[in-house]
Amino acid sequence: MPFAPRPHFLWQLRTRSVQLGVNTVVMGILNLTPDSFSDGGDFLDPEKAIAHALQMLDEGAQILDIGGESTRPNASPITADEELSRVLPVLTAILKSRPETILSIDTYHAATARAAIEAGAEIVNDVSGHSWDPAMSLTCKDLSCGVILMHTRGTPQQWRDQPSLAPKDLIQSIFNGLRQSLNTAHTAGIPPQRIVLDPGFSFGKRGAENYALHAGLDLFHQLGTPLLTGTSRKGYLAQTLTASPTLAIRYAENTPSLTSRMHATLASNVANILAGAHILRVHDVRPAAESAAIADAILAASAELRLR
Repeated sequence: MPFAPRPHFLWQLRTRSVQLGVNTVVMGILNLTPDSFSDGGDFLDPEKAIAHALQMLDEGAQILDIGGESTRPNASPITADEELSRVLPVLTAILKSRPETILSIDTYHAATARAAIEAGAEIVNDVSGHSWDPAMSLTCKDLSCGVILMHTRGTPQQWRDQPSLAPKDLIQSIFNGLRQSLNTAHTAGIPPQRIVLDPGFSFGKRGAENYALHAGLDLFHQLGTPLLTGTSRKGYLAQTLTASPTLAIRYAENTPSLTSRMHATLASNVANILAGAHILRVHDVRPAAESAAIADAILAASAELRLR
């Protein structure tokens, strides 16, 4: 049975548009934080951050997502002013070096979103789906920017104590949450063509719950919106590797390091593309771009089979 065709969209950003669906778009992660789960502290030095940003662009990233606040489990919130002090110098330097770069600001603070868009960013990526700052939807509407609405179940301080959900209940909860975020954005006046949805792997989903999300990802096409997925280096991938009987000797019950999760990440990326994901948010750009090219070729062949 051929894979279902991936829906095509034209995503309207602040000053341009991006075709989604023909080829997978790779979004490179640039965390300017001391405490992100994967690369916290690696790019606090602006010069290192800028160099890494340019490297990701050279390796195939079509969008860079810049964040100044960690949302790992139990992360401590920071103010918008502190967040801006981290991101604005790097954001402006990247655009000075590569003016054509499409930048996304990863924030749930409306004040940060406004300052970043006014400095040249094209997209606001809000992990709370416009639920943590009541001013966010109207701010994005006023800025006429691209919008990513992510589903988060609870807050980082609540994740470890949340009860588990059965697979069908989890999918329904995510679906309802994304639909609510869409309604909030539409009510504020954000046009549908500016919105991308992210079901939020690991954001309030633990262990096997993330595989239920993988398995049910295609159901979210019913919302009629492009999909972004971010599974890069996530803990549930490491848990699976550690528990695998064929890998028991390799890991000996030790959690795989963050950088050694790349192959598992690539497997999840390909699964998501074949289920219809339009954008991948990743740390390791070149491997993601290469595996996406193969998955895109499979989807293209599948479309040919459906025509015969």
